[in-house]
Amino acid sequence: MSVDVLVLGGGPAGVWAALAAAQAGARVAVVDKGRCGSSGPTAKGAAALWYIPPGPARAEAVRRSYRHGGRLGDPEWMDRVLAETYHRVDQLVRWGYRFPVDRVGRPARICLNGATYLGRMRRGLLAAGVRVLDHHPALQLLIDSDGTVSGACGVRPHDEFDEWTVRAGAVVLATGGCAFLSGGAGSDVDTGDGLLMGAEVGAELSGMEFSNAYALTPVGDIRPALHFATLYDESGTPLGGAGLGSRAAAFAALADGRRVYAALDEIPGPLRKQLARTPWFTARGGDPVRVPLRAVLEGTVRGTGGLQLAGFDCATTVPGLYGAGDVTTREPVTGAVGGFGGQGGAWAMSSGAWAGAGAARFAFARGRPGRARPAPGAGLNATAGIDPRAVVGLVQEHTLPLRRSYWRSAGSLRDSIAELDGMWPVTEVDLGGRGPQRLRARQAAALLAVARWTKYSALARPESRGMHRRTDHPDEAGDWRVRLRAGGVASVWVRPEQCDPGTAPHRDLTPA
Repeated sequence: MSVDVLVLGGGPAGVWAALAAAQAGARVAVVDKGRCGSSGPTAKGAAALWYIPPGPARAEAVRRSYRHGGRLGDPEWMDRVLAETYHRVDQLVRWGYRFPVDRVGRPARICLNGATYLGRMRRGLLAAGVRVLDHHPALQLLIDSDGTVSGACGVRPHDEFDEWTVRAGAVVLATGGCAFLSGGAGSDVDTGDGLLMGAEVGAELSGMEFSNAYALTPVGDIRPALHFATLYDESGTPLGGAGLGSRAAAFAALADGRRVYAALDEIPGPLRKQLARTPWFTARGGDPVRVPLRAVLEGTVRGTGGLQLAGFDCATTVPGLYGAGDVTTREPVTGAVGGFGGQGGAWAMSSGAWAGAGAARFAFARGRPGRARPAPGAGLNATAGIDPRAVVGLVQEHTLPLRRSYWRSAGSLRDSIAELDGMWPVTEVDLGGRGPQRLRARQAAALLAVARWTKYSALARPESRGMHRRTDHPDEAGDWRVRLRAGGVASVWVRPEQCDPGTAPHRDLTPA
């Protein structure tokens, strides 16, 4: 198939990118690892939006976000995201999406039902003439003789793993982040594939040290809204007050080996009755319901790191390749923290629209692409000499535990880097196969690559800032208010993007 714009990924960022490209007059195709509109984290829950009408409140939100993000954000990017989100939400309303109403009957445009939202967006894609290919995971990007991205190729796992190829004038990566197969709802498709594909053609990354976001979730299958909860440890001591402070204290307690519970004493009556009938909840007399909690790593999905963007059109550092959503860095908007408070949902919406429009402009200016070949990649050997589960197991050993990712030190990071680097040559030579094993091998290679970028970047930042916590450098350092770029596949490198006035000149920070 040949199109003007190919979008890899069918989550919120991908569908907005495809719609924007189609509205610009481009022929567009979307390929998704799962089913566009019903796979991924957004489809499994609610999506919050950073939605603020124009006025003083918006300016204050930008200032607050800049301070909260360790002053690594960019107020201009933040303001543009708020303006674009406001515009796109109005567009959703015109399309007939119904937001819940607040106590006075006004639409509360800060939260979307994920399944309803994406279902409506999928119907919009089909109405716009976008070709949607479900269950078509992408494995490699196509590049021409000049290194310009010219499409992608992959497999169809439900059709005896036949291969597919789509040639395009420009490609938008919207494959999501990497949650390291931690078990978070809908994150099974977020294995870092797009990050690896981008890096293999020379794209740079940024903010990978800010990719250790965790979520608190009840032990078991029940998923109550924890914003109702008071958190406390096994002794009954409340943890950290309210809001993010309470969550940080809970993560610290779990990292120290203590048990953490949620007391849902303010939960609405109907939901309380529903939870009381499940085996995971116990009520003791008149005491609040006690819910045991665990920490689930959400990695770059709720973290910050991803592909570096070269401008407001969401072009990456590789010609013909654009990025949107969680596969890209969100440092300009969130700084050193994750996309909490609706910033992630707003970024997916706005970056998707910008990337789709930018990719369409590039494709029109480029014209019909010439001959292209698949970019070489890891985990794509014809035969397998190693089980992908061995690679995934090693990666999870060095990423999922709180003692490995929530708390960091030079010693633990160097230990992880040595183990992960030692596995990479084996991955290049022995990881692969045919049939379903080929896709699993490629995902294992992506997980390993992302883990290495996060560890190298965390070691290169000798301070604690935002979600990046170093036990050997517990304070924020004024001369480290810089963003760190990373890249490389066989050999990882890290260096500062810029320096504040009066600080040391740029230097390579890759560990020896």
